[in-house]
Amino acid sequence: MKRSSSPVPTFDSMLLPTIQALQVLGGSGTIEEIYEKVVELLGISDKVLEITHGNTSQSEVEYRLAWSRTYLKKYGLLQNSARGVWSLAETSINPNTLDPKEIVRVVREADKNKTETLSPDADEAIDPLEALEEIAWHQQLHRTLLSLDPSAFERLAQRLLRESGFIQVQVTGKSGDGGIDGVGIARINGFLSFHVLFQCKRYQGSVTASQIRDFRGAMQGRTDKGLFITTGTFTRDAIKEATRDGAPPIDLIDGEQLVQRLKELGLGVKITMIESVDIDIDWFKKI
Repeated sequence: MKRSSSPVPTFDSMLLPTIQALQVLGGSGTIEEIYEKVVELLGISDKVLEITHGNTSQSEVEYRLAWSRTYLKKYGLLQNSARGVWSLAETSINPNTLDPKEIVRVVREADKNKTETLSPDADEAIDPLEALEEIAWHQQLHRTLLSLDPSAFERLAQRLLRESGFIQVQVTGKSGDGGIDGVGIARINGFLSFHVLFQCKRYQGSVTASQIRDFRGAMQGRTDKGLFITTGTFTRDAIKEATRDGAPPIDLIDGEQLVQRLKELGLGVKITMIESVDIDIDWFKKI
């Protein structure tokens, strides 16, 4: 395998920063919080963050950082919940005593004992067959989303919001409406509710801060809450602009969050459970 000359940090170089990020976050954090803190700790530039992983909606940094978390979990240093929150297995972990190369060696040796797989280069965040399966459905779903025509993607966003608890979701799709594609009402615990305007962008590029500002301008006087959905990614400046102090907040859903949400809701994604049968030899010995 040819080694990459990419300026993106390798997954093994982000192992210790991931531990450090969680320590700064108080021992636990969401994938987004860990990502932001690792980017800050390593000083990764916006230009590097905008590099996407192949034909997926995921950035290369996000992709490799996902493998950093996986290796740390397999090594016993991290845990994750069904709600997507990652945490340190122990609060007393000292990053200075850890060797990234040793972590990689131990995990790969353990995986090698489970299945015969070619060992990738040390600077690649690709590992066993489970990775190939995960990548495959991500890529397939992302390609499918990109193949939808704009009106179909808007209807998908409408269905997504309805399935997520929104009511009175309407797709407007009016040209010259400042990019407003629809409106809905979000309900919280069945008591509180507020109007939300949303915009959908079906492309593989990165949404910029200026596009967030344009969307907010279109929201002016109509609602205090916005939602921006894209199959692509958001630049760091766009993320900062969306939560800028003193301005109406805009929630962001990028391509990676979108495919995960579709999977969680079972929209266009079918999950097949495979039965695993293990023989308890000790049970038979004691009979």
